[in-house]
Amino acid sequence: MVKSGLCVLYLQHENTYHKMLKIIGVHECKVDNKGRIMLPAALKNQLDSIIADGFIIKRSIFQPCLEIHPRKVWDESMIGINKLSRFIQKNVDFIRVFMAGVKEVELDGMGRLQIPRDLAIFANLNKDVVLSSSINIIEVWDKEQYEATIARDQNNFSELAEEVMGQLN
Repeated sequence: MVKSGLCVLYLQHENTYHKMLKIIGVHECKVDNKGRIMLPAALKNQLDSIIADGFIIKRSIFQPCLEIHPRKVWDESMIGINKLSRFIQKNVDFIRVFMAGVKEVELDGMGRLQIPRDLAIFANLNKDVVLSSSINIIEVWDKEQYEATIARDQNNFSELAEEVMGQLN
């Protein structure tokens, strides 16, 4: 059993304070025959204060998984995207692919999240899925693919940690 928690930090940004959501935990769940997943209670409790705002689900850029963005996190990300000039072809191409398959989703009355069929196909989601926290978003993985990716990445993790985190201080 994974213990989960929610940490909220207040950061000053352009004379306003923004909440920075930190989601914790890896959760296994099932996709029902209608393509819905029931959010595990530990994860739902972390998201309780933002569930009413809804979520954005999209393809991951670097992995064969999906990303669930809380609405406010998505809106913050879109501020940067909206600054890209539409008169530069690479920007237009990036925006088109980045936005491909993006959908708004909400939890239903039973606490289930509908995974759009085209996105489920992209991520090869079958019956068993993993919801993995990635700081302020949730990755949705096919369980076998997630386990294979973690096993592969674990082999080089110490080198990756040194390269990425060694420069911070």
